Amino acid sequence: MTIEFIWQLPTGGDGRHAAPGITRRGERAAGAPSPLQAGVSDPRGARPPFNYFDYLHQIARAADLSGFDGIQIRHDTQGDESWIVAGYLARSTRHLKLIAEFDAAWGSAVYAAKNAVSFQRFTGGRFAWQIGHGGDAAERRRQGDAAPDADILPRIDEFITVARGVQSTSPFSFKGKFFEVQDGGFKGPLANHPVNGIYLTGESPEALALSARQADVHVFDAAPVADLQPAIDSLHTQAHQLGRGVVAGLRIDVLARETFDEALRDARRYRSGAGLPDDAAFDGSAAAFWPGFAQAQTGARGALVGSYAQVAAALQAYAQAGVASFVLAAIPHFEEAYRIGEHVLPAVRAALNAPALQAA
Repeated sequence: MTIEFIWQLPTGGDGRHAAPGITRRGERAAGAPSPLQAGVSDPRGARPPFNYFDYLHQIARAADLSGFDGIQIRHDTQGDESWIVAGYLARSTRHLKLIAEFDAAWGSAVYAAKNAVSFQRFTGGRFAWQIGHGGDAAERRRQGDAAPDADILPRIDEFITVARGVQSTSPFSFKGKFFEVQDGGFKGPLANHPVNGIYLTGESPEALALSARQADVHVFDAAPVADLQPAIDSLHTQAHQLGRGVVAGLRIDVLARETFDEALRDARRYRSGAGLPDDAAFDGSAAAFWPGFAQAQTGARGALVGSYAQVAAALQAYAQAGVASFVLAAIPHFEEAYRIGEHVLPAVRAALNAPALQAA
């Protein structure tokens, strides 16, 4: 069974051990206090000689060196642009798939496809899209998108159809509700390149049906295995009926330590520092699924909390239920990439006899 492990980049800010507040490591506003404790000076002065992009570069290199198969560059409306971050990191990584998350309201599907081809050309086919829904109607309006809820999935459907069409066919024509192309398609140096992978999300029957038609990977939000199993089965059944194969993915946080007690202590310390309640009951017998653990910061609806062996076993259970793409994160992202890459991923791969994926 081939499994891929993706590490999420914190484009909107990260945190530190025992300090869950969102920070842009490497950057701080003029006059802002040092992140170090009182009485400890910061030799970098008031403004560090590097910026948050340098920190994201460190995380990407950590993921590359510690055995992850890719990085997911999260779309954050108040953070740095995922496409720009992907371009910045492409030359400094050798093996990682670069998954840029954005919304279909981003603009022209043809222009997005042209950008994707350029990424494929200079990354050796390592670029992929994760197309989001853009939040609720109020959030979309704040971003200049007045589309009603009923149009979001149909627009994504047309966006993908047009983008794939101009990348793979010339001449290509299409007329829909949101996009129209007449005798388009790429020629010359932009022709005949691998079409970028498509990652989609959503829990509704309509979202699963869209993924069955269009996605390469459908990323489910974090939930216990038993709750996800019916949706995974439905996705695979619908895709099979269309003569397609769609990979089931999972977006989930992880907090793994040498022992369960150590993991629980750090989890409670994080929640306490963030002003969040200790609202999960653990018995220590297995890695526990903690709903909403760090959702406000990472976007994941839950986390696995336990020892290295327990978290590895929990990820194996998801894989046995049909999940073959894991988008993981932990705070702080840089240090935790090494921890998870060293102590958790090898155990899961060994148990599933799954070699690390290599970029095409």
